[in-house]
Amino acid sequence: MKRNIAISRLCAFAAWLLAATALIGAAAGVTAQEVTQSKISTADHSKFAELEGPFATGPDVTKICLSCHTEAASQIHQTKHWNWDVVNPASGERLGKRNVINNFCGSIVSNEPRCTSCHIGYGWKDDTFDFAAQENVDCLVCHDQTGKYRKFPAGAGHPVYEPKEWPGGSGRFIEPVSLAEVAKNVGPTSRRTCGTCHFLGGGGNAVKHGDLDMSLLEPGKYLDVHMSPDRLDFTCSKCHGGDNHLVQGSRYTTNAKDLSGIDIPGRTDGSRATCESCHGLTPHSASANAKLNDHTDVLACQTCHIPAFARGGYPTKMWWDWSTAGETTPEGKPVKRHDEDGLEIYSGMKGDFAWGDHVVPEYRWFDGTVDYTLFGDQVTGDELVEINDYGGKPGDDKSRIWPFKVMRGKQAYDVGNQTLAVVHTFGKDDTAFWTNYDWDKAVEAGMKAAGAEYSGELGFVETEMAWPISHMTAPKEDALECEACHSAKSRLASVPGLYIPGFSRFGMLDTIAWIVAALTLAGVLGHGALRYWMSRKEG
Repeated sequence: MKRNIAISRLCAFAAWLLAATALIGAAAGVTAQEVTQSKISTADHSKFAELEGPFATGPDVTKICLSCHTEAASQIHQTKHWNWDVVNPASGERLGKRNVINNFCGSIVSNEPRCTSCHIGYGWKDDTFDFAAQENVDCLVCHDQTGKYRKFPAGAGHPVYEPKEWPGGSGRFIEPVSLAEVAKNVGPTSRRTCGTCHFLGGGGNAVKHGDLDMSLLEPGKYLDVHMSPDRLDFTCSKCHGGDNHLVQGSRYTTNAKDLSGIDIPGRTDGSRATCESCHGLTPHSASANAKLNDHTDVLACQTCHIPAFARGGYPTKMWWDWSTAGETTPEGKPVKRHDEDGLEIYSGMKGDFAWGDHVVPEYRWFDGTVDYTLFGDQVTGDELVEINDYGGKPGDDKSRIWPFKVMRGKQAYDVGNQTLAVVHTFGKDDTAFWTNYDWDKAVEAGMKAAGAEYSGELGFVETEMAWPISHMTAPKEDALECEACHSAKSRLASVPGLYIPGFSRFGMLDTIAWIVAALTLAGVLGHGALRYWMSRKEG
């Protein structure tokens, strides 16, 4: 009875609790949300004798987790996060990290131990990985509350279990974390647990997406109105969470125009990963901004409400030229060069880079479909290769204008086979590019791992890869003003099929309109002058 009363009081004083926990979090270094979540949990894992350890490996922890959470691994096995394998329902293409070649790090094929340091499992070191083994699921990487748990950068998803030097030859060591301590301190996912992989995609902080980086751990309200502790303090799962460990939202199957409106569990599509699922189809108040609701027919919400990306203090990579990689010192170490701000602009391991911050997005029509250039698709070397071509066109009721980060660069292709090359970059063997800096050996090994034979003729082709921008949502007072589009310097100048008042011009039609306007003005002035002259004459 007393317990029920306590719970009732907790609900009644929720507002007070949030304010109090904000102060507690400020003192303890955690957010109000994290403290509140720990208060409402139904289990205190620190009291479970089974979690006392010691644990030799991550899979040993998972086995204990599954003794209570019996269905968790089976649910994880059905997700994109686990399989890295997605079939686009519109195109039928098999996508996901297992299948695509990007213009950042290339392909996972033959490079598994390095790439799968961001996999939610243990042991994916090659194509023999057992996706059905339940103990291979890594529970800690998503549910750690200590902030101490880290996978080893080249450990096929495992953390270190003994001190290990990284990078090799640096004299710096990564110390093992107490798996028992982490296991006893688990809870809901957070921006930190998600960001450990998603903020660091492409090989480092802010490299890949542009709108996802470490600044979103504790963003100011100017940076992201949803995630800022000063505003809504959303975790990633607030929008992307789903039942049975299914994560909503995917860059392979994006909902470009959600017509369901505010999401009602059991009645609508169940996805919270769109603006409309919370804000509805007419998000602007009728009294002041009703006209803005008309814009949502052709403009994605992000187009106005994310004026720029990479604006949290971390530049994002905009150009990556693999063709220049391979320069080494006399001692055989890869050369590195930095600009005046300390940004790496050349690496002997990876080539030339260019960076950008407060980047204005590129705008394109998007209808939710995407066509990838996959391994085996024809590449002649004479064209600009679009790694992912987003569908959409003016006049299509499924299309809207979206903001994109467009990553450009040069990457290897097999001239004889006329396809993008799979490059074996990582490994201790003599064929890995980062071991010998021999392109032919690295491509031959990578193509063999992909089930193809290298023609022996290597080239480099210019590519671009686009990413829809959906994070770093500014407060409404910082959204784009009308003049950003309705002016001579319109942001949407390159988007086809639009008539934009204040920007669009139609040659002869504009000339005729100006002539008509001039004649109208002359008529009005003439009429006024005549009436004035007549009144003077009569007087």
